[in-house]
Amino acid sequence: MTVRHAPRRSAARAAGLALALVLLGTAAAAVTAATARAATATPSPCGRPVPAPRYRHVVWIVMENHGYSSVVGSAAAPYLASLGSECGLATYYRAVAHPSLPNYLALTSGTTDGIVDDGEPSAHHVATTNLFSQLKGDWRALEESMPGACDKVTSGSYAARHDPAAYYTDLASTCSRDDLPLRAPPPLSAAFTFVTPNICDDMHDCPVATGDAWLARFVPGLLASSEYRSGEMVLFITWDESDTGPANEVATFVVAPSVPRGTRAATPFTHYSLLRTTEQLLGLPLLGAARTATSMLRAFGL
Repeated sequence: MTVRHAPRRSAARAAGLALALVLLGTAAAAVTAATARAATATPSPCGRPVPAPRYRHVVWIVMENHGYSSVVGSAAAPYLASLGSECGLATYYRAVAHPSLPNYLALTSGTTDGIVDDGEPSAHHVATTNLFSQLKGDWRALEESMPGACDKVTSGSYAARHDPAAYYTDLASTCSRDDLPLRAPPPLSAAFTFVTPNICDDMHDCPVATGDAWLARFVPGLLASSEYRSGEMVLFITWDESDTGPANEVATFVVAPSVPRGTRAATPFTHYSLLRTTEQLLGLPLLGAARTATSMLRAFGL
């Protein structure tokens, strides 16, 4: 009697082919998923190999009235936590005065000019040489909710005391050209850009979570700019002053391609350090207390 095995072998071959197709499909799906993840993953803004960084654009964002411990480690500030882990954080940075205005003047001129209040520009005509005038027009101040260019009167969510350019008398003829309402997208071509959120988004009148959400919307646009992607921009995010206590310790985040990821600098820094660092980056003479302040360049790989 003849035994026929062909149908059995055909069935086996069909089953093997089906299994191979399943395995191939699974592998293809895995590759597709991995490719999609890679395509959508956001690269870290910091920690890139930059043998000799040359920064031509410096951007500051100045937030309001929250001490270091109110921001760093707060569940209300997840975006800032991510910036801290991806980039740099000064862990021992202090503002220099209370209330707000003297800090804004110190940041931009190296002195409080003896001012101890938050008076309007009409009350304080500050004749001190400052970072803006050093740059001879190569600067922008971008003020959220400011009604018009170089507005010197507090109104609505705009606080003139958070706009130092409006106080300096040597900017009188150019302030309306360079001190502008914040618009989207922000112009970043100037050597120095000073960004002031309004009094809600800067955390002054609203919770930390509100300011963190504003930064989460605003900062990615800066990091996607041609200035940042070309490796020529540094971003600093700081606070004008602490909300409580004489220590006046505030958080300061440093974001630049050459900043090693997760940098924590415990060196004592102040607002005068930020001014000194900015002047060094832009090749400017040091003003006032910036002359003796500690630079932040080495600590953050700038």
